[in-house]
Amino acid sequence: MSSPLRALAFYLPQFHPVPENDEWWGPGFTEWTNTAKARPLFPGHYQPHVPADLGFYDLRCPESREAQADLARRYGIAGFLYWHYWFAGRRMLDRPFREVLASGAPDFPFCLAWANQTWTGIWHGAADRILVEQTYPGAEDDQAHFDSLLPAFRDRRYLTVAGKPLFYVFRPEELPNAAAFVERWQDMARAAGFDGLFLVAEVSDLHGYGPAYLSPAADGFDAGAYMRLPAHRSRASVLRMRALRKLSGPEVLPYASRPLPIPTLEPGARLLPTVYPNWDNSPRSGRKGVVLHGATPERFRAHVRAAVHHVRDVPAEERLLFIKSWNEWAEGNHLEPDLRHSTGFLEAVRDELAGASWPE
Repeated sequence: MSSPLRALAFYLPQFHPVPENDEWWGPGFTEWTNTAKARPLFPGHYQPHVPADLGFYDLRCPESREAQADLARRYGIAGFLYWHYWFAGRRMLDRPFREVLASGAPDFPFCLAWANQTWTGIWHGAADRILVEQTYPGAEDDQAHFDSLLPAFRDRRYLTVAGKPLFYVFRPEELPNAAAFVERWQDMARAAGFDGLFLVAEVSDLHGYGPAYLSPAADGFDAGAYMRLPAHRSRASVLRMRALRKLSGPEVLPYASRPLPIPTLEPGARLLPTVYPNWDNSPRSGRKGVVLHGATPERFRAHVRAAVHHVRDVPAEERLLFIKSWNEWAEGNHLEPDLRHSTGFLEAVRDELAGASWPE
């Protein structure tokens, strides 16, 4: 299936053991560890999420990666946006992507999102415990970082916008000087023979109180990806949340049945939409987590439809829809089928992309 809009799903590579996780959380720890041990924390709480079609896979297996790509392709996903980790030269969780790049398989489009954030113990309710600190040593580190990604940028599968490789920055507000970062990376891209990069900054508004980053255009980013939990905050929902929290601990909010508007930031800023099938990070954070309650494929469908409409008048090359996520099982946001909803969330994406009309 082809569409004038490209739907890109964030892809978490933490489904294989690594020495660091073995040390921090015990032998064999992966994202499945938290996912499988999750339990309901209040009446009607949907946990655990159990994978269906793809099972409890191991991303060291090329067959698992191939099956993911086949499934995504069938439902109109245009590519995976792999989370990428770089800590001043130290790379983490990079084996799946390294093998995808080296092997040429699966033959499925991809791009990279730099998760530039300090790793803490938040997955085990210990947010103050520093595991790996994100630092920004300067221009030499930027050059080393860029050089490490150059083979990916040059891969024929790498997603581009107007010929420019797409690169996503998770926390632009944490960069010491975002404008200088953008200028350096564009200069390095041009020096490597590209017309530049298509740089996307995440504009996070996770709790509905205003974005954490306000100046993607002023800093030179080509676009922002607007990221807000689809939570409905009526007086009744807040009172219910407080009542449930007294009993259970997590912050509980209804999954919004109506799409939330994308705000206007600065003049010239292009904000592209992000949609969530769900959110529930209680498998990681327990009673300190945030739970969207009542997510269904039909409610999700309304958010996809609104996002498609939002990019209707965007230049065709830049019509991008970000989906969080393909496989964030321990945060409850996954397009991959589970035993409750099967392929329902994937069907919503496929149908809304196929049914959209576009300007001539």
